[in-house]
Amino acid sequence: MSRLTPTIKQLARQPLVGLPAAAPAVGRCHSVPRSRTLHATPVQQNLSPATRPHLLPEFSLKDKVIVVSGGARGLGLVQAEALLEAGATVHCIDRLPSPANDPTSNFSEISERARRELDTSITYHQTDVRNVEELNKIMEGIADQAGRLDGLIAAAGINHEMPALEYTSEEVDRMMGINVTGVFMTAQAAARQMVRLKQKGSICLIASMSGTIANRGMYAPAYNASKAAVIQLCRSLAAEWGEHGIRVNTLSPGYILTQMLQNLFDDYPERREVWPKENMLNRFSLPSEYRGAAVFLLSEASSFMTGSDLRIDGGHAAW
Repeated sequence: MSRLTPTIKQLARQPLVGLPAAAPAVGRCHSVPRSRTLHATPVQQNLSPATRPHLLPEFSLKDKVIVVSGGARGLGLVQAEALLEAGATVHCIDRLPSPANDPTSNFSEISERARRELDTSITYHQTDVRNVEELNKIMEGIADQAGRLDGLIAAAGINHEMPALEYTSEEVDRMMGINVTGVFMTAQAAARQMVRLKQKGSICLIASMSGTIANRGMYAPAYNASKAAVIQLCRSLAAEWGEHGIRVNTLSPGYILTQMLQNLFDDYPERREVWPKENMLNRFSLPSEYRGAAVFLLSEASSFMTGSDLRIDGGHAAW
């Protein structure tokens, strides 16, 4: 350090130039406590609706109509509920005959909550994303009924773990058919309605951190390749549809503690301990931790964001 460079102590003793001197205290002086509690937990208050804090208006999805594929359960349904809470009308597409008959889905409870508490609705449509003709009919019907289609979360997808030397072409075709072609056709069907109605919109494709990295200790080459394809598909669609005011982004989660992952631990119990240590937060993520990202990407809060990958992986890919 140069001798001419003032030390922190010297700087602290120098008066602040340009600021008025403090006015002398008037009246009785009160001693200042020597210590105070920092970051104290705030006292809970029952705020009336008039004084309750409001979200930033750009996060509102009021009167928006949004479709969620893969929305019968899991991450898709969790994000669908977040969209409802932000004010959107939601339509879920999935291949299950009825989510009400699936013990792992709380679709019925969310539907009832949307009607009773949130003054909105969630509707279920049964189809496979590989059935392109039916997919387009559903999208057109939703758009015609509402007179608009504002957004899409394409969350339908599958995973399959198998060493590369054992894969068959049929298994690879199935993986790509759902995870890539199915996502592409779902986005296409939604964008067609947005262009037809001459309205802007936002599309979120669910990718994965596995589209960026090779998962240590897990052999899933077809799955990883499919998610990398989704990330690149996003960029290409964003470049093409930007002139129509349609934004396209991807959301890439890290390991999510879902029932699917719990079932995987039955076969590979060591992963329960090893995998959390591979990210910077030393834990798995929960489906609820992707709610805010869904609202952000589908709302005007991300109005200047397109062609981007929002990776939420606890720092896994940042090592």
